[in-house]
Amino acid sequence: QVQLVESGGGSVQAGGSLRLSCAASTYDYSFHAMAWFRQAPGKEREGVAVISTGGGTTAYHDSVKGRFTISRDNAKNTLYLQMNSLKPEDTAMYYCAATYRPRELWVGYPIPAETDFRYWGQGTQVTVSS
Repeated sequence: QVQLVESGGGSVQAGGSLRLSCAASTYDYSFHAMAWFRQAPGKEREGVAVISTGGGTTAYHDSVKGRFTISRDNAKNTLYLQMNSLKPEDTAMYYCAATYRPRELWVGYPIPAETDFRYWGQGTQVTVSS
């Protein structure tokens, strides 16, 4: 059973930075990809960034390109999201997710849809004030 636990959320002012972490109970190299999603109040969950567990290929939602960086540390079984130049519209609950489903079967491309991922963490809140 895969367990994902996020940390690193908090409250910052616009322009600030946060680094989210996602510790996996087991880093399963058969995962096709891991990703960060977010959900703001009253909105649907959306993909923010994704990284393939094999070659490190990444993709980002247009709204975070140039500001957010997804990375992983295989030795520590940990996924990261470095968030810089934060904006109030980045305020949301952020979730870590993992999937065995190959990219060619995803509903969403290049940013996956929520239904493309099976394993989820409980989320960490990010609040950005203006």
